[in-house]
Order: sequence, then C-alpha cells, then structure tokens
Amino acid sequence: MNARLRKLLDFLAETFWLLPALMVLSGIVLAVGLIRIDRAGAVPVSLIDSPWLYNGGGTGARTLLGAVASSTIGVAGTVFSITIAALSLAAGQMGPRLLRNFTHDRGNQLTLGAFLGTFSYTLMVLRSVRTQSEGAYVPHLALSMSLLLAFVCVGMLVYFVGHMASRINVDTVVDLVSGDVRASIRRLTLPEPPATDRPEQAWESLPGDAIAVRDARCGYLQHLDTQGLASWASERGTVLRLLVRPGDYVFPGAAIALMRPAVEGAAEAVRDATALGGNRGSDEDLEFTVRQLVEVAVRALSPGINDPHTAIAVLDRLGGALCDVASRHLPTGITLRGGTPALMVPAIDYDGLVDAMFHMIRQNAAGSVAVLARLIEVLTAVAGCERRGDRLRTLRRHADLVLTDAGRDVANDRDLADVRLRHDRFVAAAS
Repeated sequence: MNARLRKLLDFLAETFWLLPALMVLSGIVLAVGLIRIDRAGAVPVSLIDSPWLYNGGGTGARTLLGAVASSTIGVAGTVFSITIAALSLAAGQMGPRLLRNFTHDRGNQLTLGAFLGTFSYTLMVLRSVRTQSEGAYVPHLALSMSLLLAFVCVGMLVYFVGHMASRINVDTVVDLVSGDVRASIRRLTLPEPPATDRPEQAWESLPGDAIAVRDARCGYLQHLDTQGLASWASERGTVLRLLVRPGDYVFPGAAIALMRPAVEGAAEAVRDATALGGNRGSDEDLEFTVRQLVEVAVRALSPGINDPHTAIAVLDRLGGALCDVASRHLPTGITLRGGTPALMVPAIDYDGLVDAMFHMIRQNAAGSVAVLARLIEVLTAVAGCERRGDRLRTLRRHADLVLTDAGRDVANDRDLADVRLRHDRFVAAAS
C-alpha cells in the first residue's frame, strides 16, 4: 500500500496540470473573497478615492476586466504553443525520455498557471460588476487586484521567454540531468559499509527449497515498499528474494520473487508492496537517471547531429558522479530484521553502474578520437578519487575497452598514439 501511495504522490507532484489547476482555483477563491470584502464595505472610502485603488464606474470596469481577460487567455495560448515547440525540439535533439524534465519544470507550470489563474479571477470579478441601469456596483478592491495580477502576468511573460531560451540549451539540460544523477547517488548509496555484502551466500545458506512467487501483472516496477515487505517476511519466519528491482520489467505470469521457506499469502504481500507502471522512471532507480544522461550523449554522437562537444560534456558529468560514489557504498539490497536477512532485492553494483555510464557512449563514439580520448581522461580522474581495488579494476577494464576500440576504428597513427598516451597515464594513476 505504501508503494502505491508513493506512486500516486509522485504522479501528483510531477504532473504538469496540478499546479496550474491549483492556481486557477486560487484565483477563483481570491475573487470571491475580495468581492465579499467589497460588499461588506470593509474598504474605507478614503482608500477608494486614493490613486491606489480603481475608482471608476461600471462601464469602465467591464471594459478593463474584459481587456485583462482576453489578453491573458490569448497569451496563455501562446505560452502553451511555445512549450509544445520546445518539447518537440527537445524530443528531436535530446531524446523523448527527457520530456519529463520540461513538463515537470515549475517555471513552465507557474507561467501557465499565472495566466489561467488571472483569467479565472477576472471572469469571477466581471460577473459581479453592475452599471447604473443594473444598480451600480463596482468592487474596487477586486478590480485593483486584477490590475496587479495583469502586471504580474507581464513579468511572468518576460521571465518565461528567458526561462525557455535557457531550458532548451543542451548544456543546461545536461547540467540539470547530471544534478538528478548526483542527487540519486547521494540518496541511494550509503556513507558506511553495509552490514553484509554477500547476498548470494546469505541466500544459499538458508534451509529448504526455494518456492517461486508469481505475479499476473505486467509493467515496470516503479516503487517498492522495502521495509513493509521485510517486516511481513520476518513476522512469518520466511525470507523473500525479489527477482526484479525498481526499473525492471515484470512479465505477466513470470516469477517475481523466491521464498524460503514457503508461507501463505506471499503473492498478495508482494503485490501490495509493489507498484507497477507503463513507464520506467522512479526515484529508486539509479540506472534510469544515468541512462537519461547517456541518451543525450548517444544522440549527440549520431550522424544526424554529430556533436562531440555535448558527448564530452556528458562524460565530464558522469565522471563527477563517479567521484561522488568513491566515498560512498552501494547497497547490497539485503534488509535485515533482528540481525538476519528478511528481504533481498537485486541491487546495482559498481560494475553495472559504470557499464551503464560508459558502454553505450564508447560504442557510439567509434572513430571519434576526441570522445575516446576524453573518456580515458575521465576514467583517469575517477581513478585518482578511487582507492578500492575492485573498483579500479572496473575502471581499468573500461580504459582497455576504449583502447581496443581505438585500435580498431582510428585510422590515423598519430591520433591512435594520442589515445595510447592517455591510456598510459590512466595506468599510472590507477596503479
């Protein structure tokens, strides 16, 4: 249940329409409240006659409110059109999976919400204005607020133009996504070594035969209630070993978990503790955020774009993320209860993380000396931060792969010598 609740809260927090809808509702509530204050006579006459509040008649008030309403809804349509154009550009240049970074952008949501909220507010005030023939009534305070909101919308329009111009800049996108990667690393890694780092041995040492737990659902595992599921297993004296982790696809009818020993209700417990969705994307999926950044580099290296500078910028950010990992520990996926394992979840290891970062970039950078050389330089910088032998061996493996690819694809002997020189520097730094 916690996993499904988190999925719902994440959906509401990241959806594009929620903030504009709340601002529209706020505009309506504000209009009703200010009109009631005007009707109650709470606004002093001296303030109404001052230059700070609107003190015209009903006809002028209707004209003013009509102008504000028509202009705000017109500009709101323009804002929406610009957003769609930016999304199309981003999808073509940087990949469709990065669209969530634009639709979840609070600046875009605030701008659209400001115009729609002002439009809704103005309509609510307009319906209360009466001319002389209708029994004159002009809500001076509410009208003055509509003028203020109109000026706010002008400022929001200026902000939006500059904001979108910076958002569609590829360097800005790379920086934003790399920030997500580093935030995920800080959130999903451990400052101290885990209590146990041998999940396979812990599982094999358990008595009894492993019983498969099957699930009829299908979709990407987006959220997992680790603590709740571990507590359920511990209370019933069993150990659950999930075969998928957040970000993996669950196939209908396939085994989603194993348990030792068998107990009743395991399938229902796993179903209640997991939330599936049609898209891969979760705060618990470190590899997904990494692949978003890798996709930018892979598209930049495609023949249609051919932008090695963007690929190099991505490599720099990935190297920075690995330097963050150097002082931290990756979780093993084992959840303990009373000092004994209760739940095991597949966890990404250092090999898998580095593979996800560099394999696709290296494979698509065939013949690009600048990218291959920079990749080895990034590995050298990471090796200078890392002191664990197993991790240095992983970095050495990738440096050797780069050198092998360069030997096969780089025709110019001097370019190849340049890559080999950088590889020698890596070996010296990693030794």
